[in-house]
Amino acid sequence: MLRWYQAKLAKQPILTASVTSAVLFGAGDTLAQQAVDRRGLEKHDFARTGRMALYGGAVFGPAATLWFGFLQRHVVLKNSPKATILARVAVDQGLFTPVHLTCFLSSMAIMEGTDPVAKWKQSFFPSYKANLSIWPFVQGVNFAFVPLEMRVLVVNVISLGWNCLLSVINSGDKV
Repeated sequence: MLRWYQAKLAKQPILTASVTSAVLFGAGDTLAQQAVDRRGLEKHDFARTGRMALYGGAVFGPAATLWFGFLQRHVVLKNSPKATILARVAVDQGLFTPVHLTCFLSSMAIMEGTDPVAKWKQSFFPSYKANLSIWPFVQGVNFAFVPLEMRVLVVNVISLGWNCLLSVINSGDKV
């Protein structure tokens, strides 16, 4: 299975990352609704799951693929692999994360027919604070040990739980 996935990544990296992200963002929302909210299938909000999958596939997958390539090429500190990893984590958390969270919250609000500014004001800081409790460590490990082409997959797998949390925060439920 891993070889098949690697072959798809080599042939069409953005499409492969997009499909993977769509599936796992949708799965994260399904986990949020079923495991956290315990809605049951009859009360499952399929439109919410669809919005999460759409965002994962149309925005996050392509953006993360391009972002990781950018970091690999442009955030390199000569003669210091450890400093390079720390710099990539800092740039990732300081630039990509706020932009990603803003895009996520705004696009969800627009797709839900609500005010994106109000959604951002309500949810950005709790989301960013939660992000900083896990993602710097995850990205440090990702940048240190995972080959570039597999980094989006690693983020997507870890994101099953994270997307579950994002989905709960986006829905306005208490975390």
